[in-house]
Amino acid sequence: MAAPMKSVGSSFNATSFQKKTRSKLISIPGTRPSVQNGQLIVSTGVTSLDYLIGGGLAVGTVLLIEEDRYNSYSHMVLKYFMAEGVLCGHELFLASAQDHPDDILQELPAPILDDIASHSPLEGRMQLGGQHASQDAMKIAWRYQNLPKVQTALASSSRFGHYYDISKKMEPEIRQAANCYAFYLPEHPTESSATRSPLIESYSALLQSIQEVIRKGGFDGAAPPSKSRNVLRIGLQSLGSTLWGDDLCCRDNPAHGHALTTFLYGLRALLRSSLSMAVLTIPSHLIQNRAVMGNIIRLCDNAIALESFKGSDRETNPLYKDYHGLLHVRQVPRLNCLLTELPDHKDLAFKLKRKQFTIERLHLPPDLSETVSRVSRGELAGAAAVGTTCGTSSNKHLDF
Repeated sequence: MAAPMKSVGSSFNATSFQKKTRSKLISIPGTRPSVQNGQLIVSTGVTSLDYLIGGGLAVGTVLLIEEDRYNSYSHMVLKYFMAEGVLCGHELFLASAQDHPDDILQELPAPILDDIASHSPLEGRMQLGGQHASQDAMKIAWRYQNLPKVQTALASSSRFGHYYDISKKMEPEIRQAANCYAFYLPEHPTESSATRSPLIESYSALLQSIQEVIRKGGFDGAAPPSKSRNVLRIGLQSLGSTLWGDDLCCRDNPAHGHALTTFLYGLRALLRSSLSMAVLTIPSHLIQNRAVMGNIIRLCDNAIALESFKGSDRETNPLYKDYHGLLHVRQVPRLNCLLTELPDHKDLAFKLKRKQFTIERLHLPPDLSETVSRVSRGELAGAAAVGTTCGTSSNKHLDF
């Protein structure tokens, strides 16, 4: 007697088709995927700087800031980076060999409220000045309407990042709510290794400390699934200086010429496999070996240089009176793509505008402006005439 046949539909599915679903992206407050390459990015705290590096600092990358001569503006950008992490609820790691990390955190800038940020200076002048202010506004619009701006408008509902007032300090209640790991070199014991290694003791201790924080904090993916994910912001101040035991700034042929590059190799390996990113400052104007400095830039994903006008002739030059220094983009990353979107602005300048650090395209005042005196106009005209005469007589061109 034949056995009864079972229902075919009850034993297996009639088709192997499965609905394709999108892969879930990591949802962390203060982060978003990049529009260009889909990489998870965070804000540096300076919206104009985010625009230059592709929308923000990608997780797992390094941003190098070449310090200005007095280390005032580069130190300010580092504070912006840490302050943005405090407001976003990110965990912080701050290392320094000069200033104590606790002292640096106490000087973080205060965030600006939305109603203050949305108020533009041009609107304020028009409200207070009446008809004369409106005429000045029309004059300004006629002169600069075709000049592209790097700084985005402050009044934006879908903005990425916050705005800060550098003249005010962040409230202690907000600052103390953040979890920060401090590495102060004078308080951290360093052990000399018996084996000969190009990595000096200070960099070795710093790299080991970063590795322990990444492992214990679960930023390397080892955290249990029930724990909420977070990112780690790493700030490193004045690497390569003599305070770290490095002699890059003292000699043409330093004895520890490969110490900092070896440290950057290890740092990038840690960041690539973890939810962390780093911003480091280097006194590049003191490094005499330019070949070593070139290797340092190539080992970082992003690299910018701040050239301050303090102590130079440009500080008193009326042509540059609206700016405090120049910004040079050394390198931008290529992540998940063969080519990257380079900034179309090569002449960049920074300034403290309304107590905020902003980056804009450098443009000299027009000849109709009243800010340029007659003496400076005559000097510029004479210099232009001399340059034209020299160019026609020698049949050579200069590259600026």
